[in-house]
Amino acid sequence: MNYKPIILVAGEPNSIFFEILFKVLKTKRIKSPLILIASQKIISLQMKKLNFKINIKLLDLKKINDYKLNNSSINLINVSYNQKKAFEKISAKSNDYIRKCFEIAIFLIKTNFSNKLINGPISKKSFLKNKFLGITEFFGKKFKKKKIAMLIYNKDLSVSPVTTHLPLKKVSKTINKKLITEKVVLIDDFYKTFIGYKPRIALTGLNPHCESISNFNEDEKIIKPTVKNLMKRKFKVSGPYPADTIFLEKNRKKFNVILGMYHDQVLSPIKTLFEYDAINITLGLPFVRISPDHGPNEKMLGKNVSSPLSLYKAISFLERLK
Repeated sequence: MNYKPIILVAGEPNSIFFEILFKVLKTKRIKSPLILIASQKIISLQMKKLNFKINIKLLDLKKINDYKLNNSSINLINVSYNQKKAFEKISAKSNDYIRKCFEIAIFLIKTNFSNKLINGPISKKSFLKNKFLGITEFFGKKFKKKKIAMLIYNKDLSVSPVTTHLPLKKVSKTINKKLITEKVVLIDDFYKTFIGYKPRIALTGLNPHCESISNFNEDEKIIKPTVKNLMKRKFKVSGPYPADTIFLEKNRKKFNVILGMYHDQVLSPIKTLFEYDAINITLGLPFVRISPDHGPNEKMLGKNVSSPLSLYKAISFLERLK
């Protein structure tokens, strides 16, 4: 079986991404060719700092279709970045470098060279500059897709937030029947296409215990009618459930996905349950985009103790796709 290459965009150069990539390449057998878009200089500096030795094979983007690739070396499309140390403080200095890396990756996707992309972490504050809530929305804009969703996937239980990196004060004004319905449809389509079955989806309420002291209760006026409508359309949905009890073992085992109203309502429990055994998938794009479920993790830079599990899970998921 021929596997399309998996494109890797390293993202923020001062992150743990190269460390965990080195660990994956050293310990795992990967069938799909990996193509890394990053700075050769930074890779070499961090490889030396972290005491890894892996050969680098430089690729010419103009001849990208001519290579016979395997993972005996790091297959690298080099993007220049001037940094003297292996690790520096995260700043806007890397913005242009990260943008160029993403532009190359988007070119490879749009020219049908690959349909699989993994990106390393970026600093939302430095790179996105409040133009996008997150990389999920960044890719949505680049591919002109308005209906997108963030899915934190684990084979036993996944979660998805209706609103992503949004301040809490804006959540109640943002959720509506249309938005919730769009997320359910995307999740249902993804599971049927890539996992092979129709998922059982639980919706959380917005308010504590699905109760509100205000005159307008979003759980009664928005979420409950949406669930009823989706059930009529034959989606396997139910709710709203109180967010403080839906993740209890006897409750969560009834579902494949828990759809929450805001980011931390569902991401905090899933990270507590599975730690790094989960991957962040963007639904609604014309390709499969995944990122390991963690950020740059500045506190761990250079310590060589970060877990590569989430990156390996991301690669393993994409390896199932032609």
